[in-house]
Amino acid sequence: MRHSASEVEAGRYDYEYKNENGNEGYVEQPVIVGAATVAEAEGRGGDMHRGLKSRHIQFLALGGAIGTGLFVGSGGILALVGPAPLFMAYLSMMLVVWNMMNILAEIVTYLPMKGITIPYFVKRFVDPSLAFAVGWNYWYAYAILVAAEATAGSILLDYWETPVPAAVWIAIFLVVILFLNIVAVGVFGEAEFWFASIKFLTIMGLIILGFVIMLGGSPNDQGRLGFRYWKDPGAFTPYLVDGNTGKFLAYWTAFVRAGFAFITSPELIALAAGETIAPRRNIPKAARRFVWRLAIFYGFGSFIIGVIVPSNDSRLLSPTSNATASPFVIGISRAGIKGLNHVINAAILTSAWSAGNAFLFSGSRVLYGMALTGDAPRVFGRTNRNGVPYMAVLMTWSIGLLAFLNVSNTGAQVFTWFSNISTISGFIAWIVCMITYIRFRKALVYNNLLHTLPFATPFQPYFVYVTLVIVSLLTLTNGFQVFFPSQWSVSSFLAAYITLPVFLALYIGHKIWFRTKFAIRIENIDVLSGKKEMDELCGQDIEPVPKNWAQRAWFWVA
Repeated sequence: MRHSASEVEAGRYDYEYKNENGNEGYVEQPVIVGAATVAEAEGRGGDMHRGLKSRHIQFLALGGAIGTGLFVGSGGILALVGPAPLFMAYLSMMLVVWNMMNILAEIVTYLPMKGITIPYFVKRFVDPSLAFAVGWNYWYAYAILVAAEATAGSILLDYWETPVPAAVWIAIFLVVILFLNIVAVGVFGEAEFWFASIKFLTIMGLIILGFVIMLGGSPNDQGRLGFRYWKDPGAFTPYLVDGNTGKFLAYWTAFVRAGFAFITSPELIALAAGETIAPRRNIPKAARRFVWRLAIFYGFGSFIIGVIVPSNDSRLLSPTSNATASPFVIGISRAGIKGLNHVINAAILTSAWSAGNAFLFSGSRVLYGMALTGDAPRVFGRTNRNGVPYMAVLMTWSIGLLAFLNVSNTGAQVFTWFSNISTISGFIAWIVCMITYIRFRKALVYNNLLHTLPFATPFQPYFVYVTLVIVSLLTLTNGFQVFFPSQWSVSSFLAAYITLPVFLALYIGHKIWFRTKFAIRIENIDVLSGKKEMDELCGQDIEPVPKNWAQRAWFWVA
């Protein structure tokens, strides 16, 4: 049955269409012609504002990617498997993240509509049931990470042994990030820029200092380190078994654990695209520089850690995740540098605050987008006069109150268990992102629109297939150690694998309830709605021309 254009715009109808190849078919999802925002297309929710500048989104992704995973988590990997697997794992994970950043940037620069989220694209290009499952999976992961960073912040503040209870520090941490997220997106972006700038300068300083210590510039008499600790106690600490098999397992477990430091970070730029000024100019710039910055920080950072700290240093095995467990602080203390530990602790605190700020932003935008598409209650689609989805922010922030579980020892154990689950949630989300990109690209090829991509990245689509296999293996084997003799642990098994049946339950339950098809047919995938409006919007963008060398340098950086 053919419907008029007005009927199609007013409701959810399948209607006949003809693409550029002259092929006819039926659109299985609503196509709303002339909509420039998701809220307008879906007929629900408030509008958002484009208040994020280039420097805001660049440092937003940086702030979310560089947190306690690098400063503290890397020390745990070093103690477990040695410096070589640590370095190799971070390099390997950076290739995965590079692919994720590229494919997400391609999609969001093609359609940088206000209100877009990754679940929105999954629903549009793949399947509504998969979008429902991955949307709640994303939201859960981000909300739990807010609580994780709030807990880390309270522990880092307790490093100075203040008489203030941990619950007070958690409350202060949460109230500050709520304020920054609820006022206006421009305020949030500015705060994130300065948070991440402090982190950027601190890490660069630590890397330079690490090379100085490595080359013999320590105040004490430890001399020129070179690769001393790669020889004794050794570059590899075989994991579970001896020999080359143990070395490979050491690398693989480091690869899995390195995911925590990177998980959900590429999505931060994608989620901000709808609120970004000149998205087709600024999103590609942020995407290209994001991976290079990660390469510097995680590549050089993980290398330096393995050079200045031996893997058998007992302080790496500290049961408390405070600054004394940071390999940077341990290396500085071994070099005899006094007083710098407080500076580093303050920098780690800033990184936790920055990451928590970014995760609250991302989680609220996922929930807002789901409300627009009907996968979450409509109340979460409301925005205030500054274009902030305040109800989604409040709901996501409320999950961060789980950080108060850490006031008791038992609560802390439960909370750590949930935090581990969020890492696997991130791996599952990456798998769905790659499936979505494959479908998106096939639809572009079918409609002869591949050449219209505003931002095309190298090695596609081959690279995404390779990465899809790797991330799938990481997801399935992330808890492989529990199957070894004497390694079985119910809590470890559940932390590694319970997310898989939960995700499948959401997916299958939605599919049974709504009786959706397995997937939208390639010929029926909508790659046109909103494109004309985005072309016109971005066509009005005029790139600023620097007037002098200072402006030229600033425009390049920011």
